[in-house]
Amino acid sequence: MKTALITGSAGFIGFHLAQRLLGEGWTVRGIDSFSDYYDVGLKRRRHEILSALPGFEGVEGRVETPGLLREIMQDARPDIVVHLAAQAGVRHSIDAPRSYVEANLLGTYEVLEAARAIPPKHLLIASTSSAFGANTKMPYAETDRADHQMSFYAATKKAGESMAHSYAHLYGIPTTMFRFFTVYGPWGRPDMALFKFTKAILSGQPIDIYNNGDMLRDFTFIDDLVEGIVRLSAAIPGTVPAGDFDSLSPVAPWRVVNIGNGTPVRLLDFVEAIEDATGRRAERNLMPMQPGDVPATWADATLIDALVGKLPHTDIRDGVARFVDWYRGYYRV
Repeated sequence: MKTALITGSAGFIGFHLAQRLLGEGWTVRGIDSFSDYYDVGLKRRRHEILSALPGFEGVEGRVETPGLLREIMQDARPDIVVHLAAQAGVRHSIDAPRSYVEANLLGTYEVLEAARAIPPKHLLIASTSSAFGANTKMPYAETDRADHQMSFYAATKKAGESMAHSYAHLYGIPTTMFRFFTVYGPWGRPDMALFKFTKAILSGQPIDIYNNGDMLRDFTFIDDLVEGIVRLSAAIPGTVPAGDFDSLSPVAPWRVVNIGNGTPVRLLDFVEAIEDATGRRAERNLMPMQPGDVPATWADATLIDALVGKLPHTDIRDGVARFVDWYRGYYRV
């Protein structure tokens, strides 16, 4: 029986990944701090669902706590470690940067130290499409330079990539970094646009649309993203060859991989999908671009296709409708 350690297991992505692995017969150890960045009740409900499944054991704790992850890994001896715990949010990083230092930098350091002491077969760490920063070449390829991050959140995630590379080089830890592209779906985060727009539209409140709606996002449905993570968990750097587009390091078993649809959607089309799913029209406040944000994201999927085959791509209208159905059921709207 295979074992996975998932940090951030009460988070949006961690919850869905844990469900998937448990359904395939894995043993899953999860750790989450249940921070109050957004509704703690939503996080606890996710963990309650996981705790009812055979093979799951959850721990409440902060990944940056010195030695805690090492203790968990010493006991669990996981085959893979999927590090998803982080302080998320571009705009929040302007107001509370220290929380990003603690969760994203110190937390990743503790994961790396634990992996050095008890090496898993594969260490997988979440980064973000925001790491591409001011890069205007589209679509974003993993081999493109990513030197000019636009937010402190993105800067901490890019720093995590470099930290993980150094450990992969020094200690031979096979490591894959994920750059996620605008993940959405049921049980999603309340600070994300889909959640906020749906809540506002159903309650008759206006929605704020930034950059006057002139934005593109590579929306990735949660099930498609989890499929990518599961497949990539077996694509250990150094064992699966790709082409000259591979981001595999020349000095370490380390690579960075985009997980996105490769089909950007106009923000206003996204809003229309929510309107159709809710059956209501939105009152739209057109706003200027917010600090730290970028006008477009678009994933080049060449590398992930070569490594694990083409992923399923849920249509934006189908994915939005599934979220709205979940939202109505969960909040009884």
